[in-house]
Amino acid sequence: MQKAMMGGTSRTLLSISFLSSTKHFCHYPFLKLPKPSRVFPGFKPFCTATTPIPIPASIEPDELKHSMLLERLRMRHLKESTKTPPPSRPREKLAASDKESEASDKGKRKKKGMVDSFEELGLSEEVMGAVREMGIKVPTEIQCIGIPSVLEEKSVVLGSHTGSGKTLAYMLPLVQLLRRDEAMLGMLTKPRRPRAVVLCPTRELSEQVFRVAKSISHHARFRSTMVSGGGRLRPQEDSLNNPIDMVVGTPGRVLQHIEDGNMVYGDIKYLVLDEADTMFDRGFGPDIRKFLGPLKNRALKPNGQGFQTVLVTATMTKAVQKLIDEEFQGIEHLRTSTLHKKIASARHDFIKLSGSENKLEALLQVLEPSLAKGNRVMVFCNTLNSSRAVDHFLGENQILTVNYHGEVPAEQRVENLNKFKSDDGDCPTLVCTDLAARGLDLDVDHVIMFDFPLNSIDYLHRTGRTARMGAKGKVTSLAAKKDLLLAERIQEAIRKNESLESVTADNVRRDISRARITEQKGKTAKLFKVSNQKNKIKAVSAHTSAKKPSIAKSVKSPTPAKSSPKIGKVTKNLKTAKASSVGKKNRPTGSSTARKLRVVGFRGRASSSKRELFRPS
Repeated sequence: MQKAMMGGTSRTLLSISFLSSTKHFCHYPFLKLPKPSRVFPGFKPFCTATTPIPIPASIEPDELKHSMLLERLRMRHLKESTKTPPPSRPREKLAASDKESEASDKGKRKKKGMVDSFEELGLSEEVMGAVREMGIKVPTEIQCIGIPSVLEEKSVVLGSHTGSGKTLAYMLPLVQLLRRDEAMLGMLTKPRRPRAVVLCPTRELSEQVFRVAKSISHHARFRSTMVSGGGRLRPQEDSLNNPIDMVVGTPGRVLQHIEDGNMVYGDIKYLVLDEADTMFDRGFGPDIRKFLGPLKNRALKPNGQGFQTVLVTATMTKAVQKLIDEEFQGIEHLRTSTLHKKIASARHDFIKLSGSENKLEALLQVLEPSLAKGNRVMVFCNTLNSSRAVDHFLGENQILTVNYHGEVPAEQRVENLNKFKSDDGDCPTLVCTDLAARGLDLDVDHVIMFDFPLNSIDYLHRTGRTARMGAKGKVTSLAAKKDLLLAERIQEAIRKNESLESVTADNVRRDISRARITEQKGKTAKLFKVSNQKNKIKAVSAHTSAKKPSIAKSVKSPTPAKSSPKIGKVTKNLKTAKASSVGKKNRPTGSSTARKLRVVGFRGRASSSKRELFRPS
């Protein structure tokens, strides 16, 4: 019975592994297995049984089936695995390699001027208490380069993409400077005499900056207030009549309080212009110059105390940069590597509409799946009429929306933003114009551009509403036929991770027209070259034809007759030449077939090439 069992299982038992059957064969030293034919790294060696192997009678059939099943699984794993696993390293070497990788990462951050904690930036303990309360551990790039420069009392321009933490980059060192002046110079908080002023283009951005200042003031003791357009004057007057250290507001309302005597310049030492490019682009330049006039006059006096200026921006065009350099002479520009580039954590999709599709229906197809996932969505439009049309269409399709544009009152805008930001999710869709593209700190998952922007700067500001502070986000753009040139150029720049600063619709059209002009110049130069070659060939042929009659006359002169085969050939040629000359005399001048064909052929080629040249592309 035992022999029959061994004979039946010898063909099915292909290999036995030491790993699976150690518990069976360790008590039987008399078993001799052949040497392994091949060793696979990462696995223990196995051997192939070519002859019946004597199996002890004490091994039960169930245990044998179990070992065979394990072996088959190992064989299947070996066949399916194509890559050999890396050799295992000791734990000490792994720990050493991890330390080396961490050290290399730290070295890279040090080379870029980055640090691993806010303590390394020179912030005081009371300011660090506010940072810990916010739950922020590692500073961003703009904070690493901005905080030390502001602490050194330098006038700087901080340029970085939206959502990179620029508010803390100037607010933390500004608060520390205020506290340092109190300790060193004995400066006290006085009514109507702030020492720091932060100007913002909109009421919403003023509220955001004021909230950050209030959160820091819980640890570093200082007093701040907000004065902005759209609010009542009397409560703002009452707040300014109290001892105050910092004023946050819009330029127009701050100037109004100065003219009314509610605020004086005497102690202003620190000035911040948040979203400086927006203020200079959107007509705030006269108000800013009017505000800066007394400060500059005070700084020019012999005993006058100067002031420090900090400008904050997410984009910087060449025109705005030139204006800033003229207005603030000697100011230092600090830019991060991500300025005018796409945000790494945002996904950009471009939907090209050929013209036959309904744009509103395309918006609905993009919006509905995003809302089904529970996302907050911002829909950008270029004009008020477009935003009204989108809002009406979405309302007809049972999608609740809130509006944010210039004709919505300031208090209503704030209420709409609160509805959009609420966790209840009653109005997860915000239909807006570019008024909402700058300065708003919103938790947005998806940005949809119903109308494609007119330049790359507006595109960057719109996309900055999502993927803030390293979070993930999505951007979907609906590009009509008239927007394809700019959309393709922006898409290419995003794919190559290039700067979008110079990508505008006018620049794209100008580049295309220049390319067409150079192409036309190349074609015309080629045509002139061909025509010159034709004229040269024509002149050579005319010269040779003019020489032939003179040769015939010279040959026709009387010569002594000699019988020679060469002379016979010449006379034949002369007869043919004479006949052709007689025919030419009878024909009108300029009717040579060869000459006529050449001219007509040249004109035909030139006219056809000209048609190709001016054919619209």
